[in-house]
Amino acid sequence: MLIDIIAVRPCPDFQLDLEYKNGERRRFDMRPLLDMKPWNRIALPAVFERVRVDYGTVVWPGEIDVAPETLYDDSVPLASSSELP
Repeated sequence: MLIDIIAVRPCPDFQLDLEYKNGERRRFDMRPLLDMKPWNRIALPAVFERVRVDYGTVVWPGEIDVAPETLYDDSVPLASSSELP
């Protein structure tokens, strides 16, 4: 079952805090992807911070995204709900 992302917050060191429709909050580390295309185009903090939610996943300008399955499977639960606004 695919769970939509409803909120994203960029964090230092190319981390993404994600909030899912089911209430889960998770952190995804983008660093392993930033050496590969097309994600190398968002490897600058000013570009990385332009992330937003669209169609249940995260996207950046230039139609760069990450599969929602990857975001979920490769993320870790956040310790507390206070880590996201």
